Amino acid sequence: MPSDIAIRVENLGKRYVIGRETRRAATLAGRVRQTLASPFSWLSSQLRGPSEEEILWALQDVSFEVKRGEVLGVIGRNGAGKSTLLKILSRITEPTTGNAEMHGRIGALLEVGTGMHPELTGRENIYLNGTIIGMREAEIAGKFDEIVDFSGIERFLDTPVKRYSSGMRVRLGFAIAAHLEPEILIVDEVLAVGDAEFQQKCLGKMKDVAGHGRTVLFVSHNMGAINSLCSKCILVEAGHLRASGSPAEIVAQYIRADTNAVGFRKWEDDESAPGSDDVRLLSVACMNEEGVPSSTFGQMESISIVVGIEVLRDQEEVAVAIQLVDSVGTIIGHLSNDLGNCSMSFAEGVHRITCRILPGILSTGTYTLALSCAYPMRKVHFDVNSVLQISLESYDLRRTKYKQRVPGYLGPKCCEWPDSEILE
Repeated sequence: MPSDIAIRVENLGKRYVIGRETRRAATLAGRVRQTLASPFSWLSSQLRGPSEEEILWALQDVSFEVKRGEVLGVIGRNGAGKSTLLKILSRITEPTTGNAEMHGRIGALLEVGTGMHPELTGRENIYLNGTIIGMREAEIAGKFDEIVDFSGIERFLDTPVKRYSSGMRVRLGFAIAAHLEPEILIVDEVLAVGDAEFQQKCLGKMKDVAGHGRTVLFVSHNMGAINSLCSKCILVEAGHLRASGSPAEIVAQYIRADTNAVGFRKWEDDESAPGSDDVRLLSVACMNEEGVPSSTFGQMESISIVVGIEVLRDQEEVAVAIQLVDSVGTIIGHLSNDLGNCSMSFAEGVHRITCRILPGILSTGTYTLALSCAYPMRKVHFDVNSVLQISLESYDLRRTKYKQRVPGYLGPKCCEWPDSEILE
């Protein structure tokens, strides 16, 4: 492996055989009688291989390289194969096909409590983890105070880890993984368990680790963190590596994946429609000023977001919220009838709700819509990401040769410019 390569993955694949439904006796004696009563059926079930329906490829033909000092973001939907990839790289599980070469000592935090013994205290687990990754006792002792200070659990250091909350386990686990000087740091989506302040500390520490020439693999659904922290990004879909490149490019591709280009989306049947046993989502449309669905708008046009819902039982209060998300995953607007003190009550039947975005409020750019509906503080009826995508063009693009996109999120109509005054 070249000296500048920390990780090389070639044609990596992981296959699982998902459960076969079999009727088994409840006791050992019953199972013996069942086998003796039909020995040929038992032998056939043992000899036959799994069918195609029973095989699941969590990963297939995945290949990439990571250089020393790079921060690689790994993104994809739940079930895409991200965690399986990290478990193979961490040597927790073996691949079915292909291979992964790792050059350097690995520190991994893949789930709450990874690598910690619940019966041991926090102090003992620090030494245990350091020993596992090959550090000498003197090296661990030199980092001990720094780990404890970062984790913020000094008061509970001599308490068994089994009595820690999930947040405390994450604090200690990340502090151990990041401070015991691994050449490669692997972090799965566990930081979401911690509070906002600790998440910022973790992101800062990962930047520091990368700044010292170490390599970081970071799995997250926080697109803002991926975009700001990572130098490279890969997109995993259905066990395959779909794209690799700059974080901004790959995050934008990920966000676009489920959106509709015509400004209209409809759920055809009850099974596919998001919702609860009280309220179901039927359709969403982004309408221009002529009342036509569209995905492209002028910056000085109003945008009407029309939501169709079916109320299955009378609702005394329904809060509908629309989130506007930019191309790097940052939520730049949360539009809710509940926050506007106009929560609605609905009788049973089909209803149409309209939210109108005023002209000139938003800057130019591409935005993705997320949509949710709830009985405030009690029950969520549906919560759907990446429903539709809209693009706002500068009004000047249609009238002049001015081609520059306006930076930022706010448009020209978000403020006023009073007449100037002569002071002297």
